[in-house]
Amino acid sequence: MTRIRIEGLLAAFPKLLGTGKQHTYFETENVRYVYQPIEALYLVLVTNKQSNILEDLETLRLLSKLVPEYSVSLDEEGIGKTAFELIFAFDEVICLGHKENVTVAQVKQYCEMESHEEKLHKLVLQSKINETKDVMKRKASEIEKSKIDKNRGDKGGFMSMGSGRIETSLSEISIPSSGSGFGSGSGFGGLINEVDSFPTKSKGRQPSSATAPPKGSGMQLGKSQKTNQFLESLKAEGELIVEDVKPKAGQAKAAIAPPTDPITLTAEEKLNVTLKRDGGMSNFDVQGTLSLQILNQEDGLIQVQIETGGNPGILFKTHPNMNKELFSNENILGLKDPNRPFPTGPAGDAAGVGLLKWRMQSADESMVPLSINCWPSVSGNETYVSIEYEASAMFDLQNVVISIPLPALREAPSIRQIDGEWRFDSRNSILEWSIVLIDNSNRSGSMEFVVPPADSSVFFPISVRFTATSTYSDLKVVNIIPLRGGAPPKFSQRTNLVTENYQVM
Repeated sequence: MTRIRIEGLLAAFPKLLGTGKQHTYFETENVRYVYQPIEALYLVLVTNKQSNILEDLETLRLLSKLVPEYSVSLDEEGIGKTAFELIFAFDEVICLGHKENVTVAQVKQYCEMESHEEKLHKLVLQSKINETKDVMKRKASEIEKSKIDKNRGDKGGFMSMGSGRIETSLSEISIPSSGSGFGSGSGFGGLINEVDSFPTKSKGRQPSSATAPPKGSGMQLGKSQKTNQFLESLKAEGELIVEDVKPKAGQAKAAIAPPTDPITLTAEEKLNVTLKRDGGMSNFDVQGTLSLQILNQEDGLIQVQIETGGNPGILFKTHPNMNKELFSNENILGLKDPNRPFPTGPAGDAAGVGLLKWRMQSADESMVPLSINCWPSVSGNETYVSIEYEASAMFDLQNVVISIPLPALREAPSIRQIDGEWRFDSRNSILEWSIVLIDNSNRSGSMEFVVPPADSSVFFPISVRFTATSTYSDLKVVNIIPLRGGAPPKFSQRTNLVTENYQVM
């Protein structure tokens, strides 16, 4: 059978699939489709019409048991990540078009058999990687040493003792490329540091110069003319240039601190909202997940007791390996096999193991956490744009960024009034309005700016992104139940609401 033939059969499946039918198979002139729905996907078995449909159903049932064994999440992304493992498992079940007499345990055993050639290949590959790292470190130290020797040999140094400041001018300072790993640790490297945060532009004022000399006495490294020209050109393109400042010890530790609790549960909701520019809402969709992260293997034999907010519009779905009856009766999440522990992962693995999914869709506009109104109006040779936001009292929103597309401009727009801060991205011609926190003190705010005359459709679609520490489901972890007995292990819960696609069209 050719590849084109297989692709044609699979492409015809969605067109032939009917709705409201009780059976899970249908036939065409030449083949028979036997299928089984798995959440939002379908597991399809294509056979000829002469095959035994009872054997086909048994084969399909075995394949459906293998899918959750290898794929953590039963969606398109999760299946794509474990595609090769599923292919190898399916290949153990079906050989030359016929079903093998195997069980799920036998298939897993066959797929996990070790290969001496694979181990040898991995050892050789790792040795090459280690050797390359050693060469890279030697090259980096050589480049570092040559820079220091060159700067010592330059004759442009002088000392001025009158003002209590020692100044040393260097004739040339090389700025390392951001793509390479060399030079970042040197005393003269790292003049440019790209920062993701917004510059503090308030009420239309320009930010203070990033290259202003530091106050107080001490040593100062002067920049050459080439360096200053490079910095000025980057600032002209809208880039934020700041000095290389070493972070405080407390900040550095906070940024890389892994979770210390042995068990961490993360409830995250992703919000997809499409608002109409003239009012109304065309889409509102919330998709949530509850994931579990266990650091120590001895804490794997547990059950998780949760409490939901009782929202009737939310539909919950447990993982296929979970005991659905236990969850529906007692709101306890536990595996079907109580003797099987939950998988453990390293501290840096933030994804964890998915336990529960939920979804909520609504046409009620009062559920929208943040609404945006944009009013562009042309007056003479200028366009006045007034934008206002209104936030619901349901959530306190953090790191709010409202991105407004603008016509092609050479200079930043004139900001007449703003509640918050602004930043102009000249490369993409986007004005970003940021509010650090929206709570009861600022549930509404506005911004007004002026640009050259433009059509009102230029300022759409407006994109919005924010985060919140509370969710629509109000899901809370009540208790961790150890199945081996003893005191319940220590756990922590993280709750997060993020925007995935939030636009005003």
